[in-house]
Amino acid sequence: MEIDKAVRESEDGRLKIKYNNAIYVIQRALSLYSIEEVAFSFNGGKDSTVLFHLLRAGYFLHNGHSNGDLPDAEFTFPIRTIYFETSSVFPEINSFTYETAASYGVQLDILREDFKSGLEALLKSKPIRAIFLGVRIGDPTAVGQEQFSPSSPGWPPFMRVNPILDWSYRDVWAFLLACKVQYCGLYDQGYTSIGSINDTVPNALLSINDSPIGEKRFKPAYMLSDGRSERAGRARKISTAATCNGQKCLLPHQSNALTASIVAVGDEILSGIVEDKLGPLLCKKLHSLGWVVSQVATVQNELDSVAEEVIRWKSKSDLVFIYGGVGPLHSDVTSGGVAKAFGVRLAPDEEYEEYLSHLFGDKCTGERNKMAQLPEGITELLQHEKLPVPLIKCHNVIVLTATNVDELDQQWDALVDLRSTNLLASTGPFYSKHLTTSLSDLEVAQPLSKISFEFPDIYTGCYRKSRAGPLVITLEGKDQETVEAAIESLSKKLSSGVKQVSV
Repeated sequence: MEIDKAVRESEDGRLKIKYNNAIYVIQRALSLYSIEEVAFSFNGGKDSTVLFHLLRAGYFLHNGHSNGDLPDAEFTFPIRTIYFETSSVFPEINSFTYETAASYGVQLDILREDFKSGLEALLKSKPIRAIFLGVRIGDPTAVGQEQFSPSSPGWPPFMRVNPILDWSYRDVWAFLLACKVQYCGLYDQGYTSIGSINDTVPNALLSINDSPIGEKRFKPAYMLSDGRSERAGRARKISTAATCNGQKCLLPHQSNALTASIVAVGDEILSGIVEDKLGPLLCKKLHSLGWVVSQVATVQNELDSVAEEVIRWKSKSDLVFIYGGVGPLHSDVTSGGVAKAFGVRLAPDEEYEEYLSHLFGDKCTGERNKMAQLPEGITELLQHEKLPVPLIKCHNVIVLTATNVDELDQQWDALVDLRSTNLLASTGPFYSKHLTTSLSDLEVAQPLSKISFEFPDIYTGCYRKSRAGPLVITLEGKDQETVEAAIESLSKKLSSGVKQVSV
């Protein structure tokens, strides 16, 4: 069997471990179920292609064959193979799937219904009890799964078998390249995670900067340095709501702003021992991109407190930034709090551990490395050449490791550079006008209320720099003409003592 021979001759020790573990899972499943009771769900993607060749090797070895005692040409693939064909699939995926089936003598069960309906019909007609799936940690469907996991409630009953659940993006490409097997050609065009034709584009992180004008070229998928950015080519939905004067307003017709929440974790801040300088600076940086910061909160170094704050704001904000409480100490509970907020567990992340080991050496390896325990199945590593260690992103929550202003500047610059992934999309700058007046708060209250009603897209604010100083009124919005009209209207409503200042 060429697959088994190629891996065993490889000098990649990690690949050999991953391969042996996957083969064990496959052989275990083939011991529990007859060949008629198992199936393989093939979709033509890289993970599915890896699993296909692992199944070939696993079945080969399960039947007692050793290296070289049966030519590959005489080996047939007996496991029932399911392919769900849809109108939105890439033509290249279709072609690769059928070519692979023809090359290896695979009989495809082609289903053209939706996944659930097709599966229900298949399981009713066939005695299938277990299905091999190419699911990996980090996939949206991987949360809570083990290598053997019963199907979810509401689905037809079968055992999900996940031989490559613990494989990383790096492991997938190490296997495909070491074994020299064919994979879908889209991966050589910069695609790193392939969904439908409606939601998938080449990964911008693989763009070749010196491409000729009018011609966009990309490096192949296996050259992506940070495997957790593999889904950067998948379309992201941008929130369509923002907070305007305490009320929700639609985008982009009105404020066209994105919202962020900021959570600081630290007993030292709450006790007054340390002054939080990161929160105000982060507010300024977000504001410069046209984002609205809806809240800044500080919580204790306590897991439940972190989880509750993340739960409170993750569904109300486009992004939640959290910092503090990150490290190897018992009080560093931020990662655990984020995991609890999303209902997942902490699990070792091999790619992150590699970064930490490179930075700290042997002190950050194995089970002793608490910092490499990240929320399972939802973690994406935001790697950038300016950062010694990637930032952690869990859905719309970004964990910053900055402990001072200089580190925050560095991490922010990296996030802005990664804007091609739609992470920090700019919605345009704010335009601001200030008025100073000697009038009292009571005297300006009614005119300001009228301004808020007349101009719902305008943000209003008032403050005094000193107790006896003048009242400063701020009007701010995305449309300059609207801001100018609002300031003119307010000036007319305030009878005296008004001075206009441009900002």
